[in-house]
Amino acid sequence: MAMRPPVPVPALSRRAKLLLGAVGVLLVLFTAIGTLTNVYVDYLWFDETGYTEVFWTELQTRALLFAVAGVATGGVVAGSIYLAYRFRPTFRPMSLEQQNLERYRQSLEPRRGLVLTAVAVVLGLFAGFTAQGSWETWLTFRNSTEFGQVDPEFGIDLSFFVFDYPFYRLVLGFGFAIVLLSLIGSLLTHYVFGGLRLQTPGQKLTPAARVQISVLLGVFVALKAVAYWFDRYGLVYSDRGEVFTGASYTDVNALLTPKTILVWVAALCAVAFFANIFVRNFLLPAGALVLLLVTSLVVGVAYPAIVQQFVVKPSADQKEALYIERAIASTLDAYGLGDVEYIDYTQDTTGTEVDTEAALAELRNDTETIPNARLLDPNVLADTFTARQQIRNVYGFPEKLDIDRYTVDGETRDYVVAVRELNSEGLSENQDTWINRHTVYTHGNGFVAAPANEVVAGQEGGEPNFTTKDLPTTGEIVPEEPRIYYGELIQDGGQDVYSVVGAPEGGTPREFDQPEGGSDEGQISNTYDGEGGVSVGSFFRQLTFAIYYRERNFLLSGAVNDASRVLYVRDPRDRVEKTAPFLEVDGDPYPAVIDGRVLWMLDGYTTSESYPYAEQMELGQAAADALTGTGTTALPDETFNYIRNSVKATVDAYDGTVTLYAWDEQDPVLQTYMKAFPGVIQPKSEMSEELVSHVRYPEDLFKVQREILSRYHVTDPGDFYAQSDRWQIPNDPTRNTEEDQPPYYILAQRPTDDGASFQLTSALNAFQRDNLSAFISASSDPESYGEVQVLRLPGNTPFRGPRQVQNAFESNNQVRPDLTLFNSENSDPVFGNLLTLPIGNAGLLYVEPLYVRGTGEGGFPLLQKVLVNFGDRIGYADTLEEALDQVFGAGAGEGASGDDTPPTDEPSSPTPTTPAPTTTPPDGGESGDQSLAEEVAAINDALDALADAQRSGDFAAQGAALADLQDAVEAYQAAQAAGATASPGG
Repeated sequence: MAMRPPVPVPALSRRAKLLLGAVGVLLVLFTAIGTLTNVYVDYLWFDETGYTEVFWTELQTRALLFAVAGVATGGVVAGSIYLAYRFRPTFRPMSLEQQNLERYRQSLEPRRGLVLTAVAVVLGLFAGFTAQGSWETWLTFRNSTEFGQVDPEFGIDLSFFVFDYPFYRLVLGFGFAIVLLSLIGSLLTHYVFGGLRLQTPGQKLTPAARVQISVLLGVFVALKAVAYWFDRYGLVYSDRGEVFTGASYTDVNALLTPKTILVWVAALCAVAFFANIFVRNFLLPAGALVLLLVTSLVVGVAYPAIVQQFVVKPSADQKEALYIERAIASTLDAYGLGDVEYIDYTQDTTGTEVDTEAALAELRNDTETIPNARLLDPNVLADTFTARQQIRNVYGFPEKLDIDRYTVDGETRDYVVAVRELNSEGLSENQDTWINRHTVYTHGNGFVAAPANEVVAGQEGGEPNFTTKDLPTTGEIVPEEPRIYYGELIQDGGQDVYSVVGAPEGGTPREFDQPEGGSDEGQISNTYDGEGGVSVGSFFRQLTFAIYYRERNFLLSGAVNDASRVLYVRDPRDRVEKTAPFLEVDGDPYPAVIDGRVLWMLDGYTTSESYPYAEQMELGQAAADALTGTGTTALPDETFNYIRNSVKATVDAYDGTVTLYAWDEQDPVLQTYMKAFPGVIQPKSEMSEELVSHVRYPEDLFKVQREILSRYHVTDPGDFYAQSDRWQIPNDPTRNTEEDQPPYYILAQRPTDDGASFQLTSALNAFQRDNLSAFISASSDPESYGEVQVLRLPGNTPFRGPRQVQNAFESNNQVRPDLTLFNSENSDPVFGNLLTLPIGNAGLLYVEPLYVRGTGEGGFPLLQKVLVNFGDRIGYADTLEEALDQVFGAGAGEGASGDDTPPTDEPSSPTPTTPAPTTTPPDGGESGDQSLAEEVAAINDALDALADAQRSGDFAAQGAALADLQDAVEAYQAAQAAGATASPGG
């Protein structure tokens, strides 16, 4: 049979080769310049912040892993291919198969060096890029710290599972990949060059091919033996137990020993493959491989399945009891819930009757909770702060404000706080030039605070009482340096907005600082003199940033001079994440005035997904609620099963200084990272007393913990298995959403405490029911920080949950007509946070503010009513004091809303909740209806006037319209009450 002539390989012309070469060089050049510029700008940022240790450690670790994995993968695979080619047969049988392969051989022969190099480089780059992403795994392995605790099954310190086991698995994974790629490359090379003949009669493998393939298969099976050994430890992450995580009865009694057996069978199989080098017969390794497969199916799959089905399932609650105990203990420890204080909290009520005498007595004894009851909802009032305190369009407030506490004149109160930030997205079209955006409008100015438990009465009724306000900042909490160069709003479309600041000595200030004397015409300018930012005085730096930002003005504009500095990475959360890439950062930074400076305060978490026996969760999902993404940042959706609030971080709003403090100094994960990054995290003792007084228990951690407690508050294995006492996070009833209700910060007195404490709280319902089952609080006070308390309610008592309370409010006979009035063409009712407040040992009191928001341009919410619920009683009034009087009787509300006047000692008879209107007025007919119609018309006129005033920005007219609206609503209610008969409220 005649051989077919080889197909000629098309050749490129000299011009095409030159053109392709030039394009390739340019692509490499541009890529290299872009990459080097990015790295250099990153280095400049770390050098400015003083954290070059982080930059170099991460860069060197990534480079090391890239080089090791790249060289190992590319080198071993290329070496295997080279050996396969080197020992190719000199003569090949003349078969059709070999004739078909001849043209490939002729194409590859002249380019074999280039092909081999390309394979090595491509595989090496791919492996290197994959490996360098695991830099934290290597660092934690190298710097691992013992936990001082051993796991209950193997008796090994937990550090092995958290730090060592993931690294060993990483190495094994790369080992399998390298051997598998080498095997594939060798087989293809042997096939193309005649060492492997699939369709040719006679010998199928040459001796060289047999030896190489035997060695590679032997190494692969030897790695499998090692993997089986580590699989034994991997049982601590098993999910076979269904309702719990960790080694189950079947894993320990029917899988642990088989895994050990498989180790020895796999090792025997590897020896058989290595022996094939000398025996020259594949029957021995083939038999060993069949033995391994059969053994893995019988003892590794079938036997455990039989035990699970016929031994465990019929009495799982008993068989799994020991392993459930392990899972509960480990999960609680992994999520920092090992020392939760549980209190059986009862009140003398069946859900239909209220012992108001006992409740009133507790109300009088608890002098801390009611006076501090929060009426201002930071999640609602951003527009109100903007309307009253924005001052210029270039300023703004975040969508979600913050809660913090301050001690003023010896009294500690919680405040709704915010800084007046530069709002880059608020610039008008004529302001949005490069000069304005990056050199003129560079910063915000001022701190704003309002006590959370009070509002302004009178003409400006319903407004926050701004005790710190205006420009220049005046009031109770005035920072010495009020300028805000680093904040949450300094971005455009989610991208960081840089500013070029600074001017030569004696130069004209160009940065807009604040209006002059409150005038809309003049302005005061200043020049930044802080230490923040990177100097761009040299031509090389200016060129660097021109390339980095693709902006020629760095080279052409006179605003960039020898004294200029570039401020970038200005979001506080981004700065902390960049400074400490090994931390997960809480999604809600908050500003605080400390030692005269505005500092952003943040919480950093150390996490792991390798804590033995602990339940796995998705971080982003577990930390999400109805407010996630609305002024807060969602956490990444990463799997984890261990978390600690290990770091408190601050970012100076003026110069961007990032400081990290070791808050949980006993955390082994934090200690490990402190070894890897020495000097990066300061000891807790470096925190000033004033700084410590402003720490808060972080929201995202609390949301994760309440999710865990909804199941793991049950410690009896049988009850846990039955899931009979499961709790559930309630949906947010004020937003008509299926998302979780957010936790709320309150300043209140816990049942076991002598005074008020700043705490983060949440209600929990019974599973798939709207009844309340528990109330959780976590203390933020320095003396008791992190103490989690759970008030457990009797499971057989139908306490109202948040949704039921909200439904009762909205369907109440007195509330419902007002909601109809407020929900008009010119306004909308807005329910604020539904707070749950324990009143001594008497029960839980719900308090909710009701705002009215104008629908016109510039409309903002103002507090109009306060709703209160206790048991089956509802209070609805203009003030918290009046609403409490409706529920508990006259005098019960004395001292509410910041009034320190002590209540009277004489108990009063409780009044009915809300009167139900009737359709027939006392005079028998039309006069009552006519009166109501007139009052409704007056309300509508007041709403129209309010909308017009808000559109025009006339604050005086808004105040007058609000006063008219309040008078009209009161007149309507009086007219309504005149024709109503008293009845219990909804």
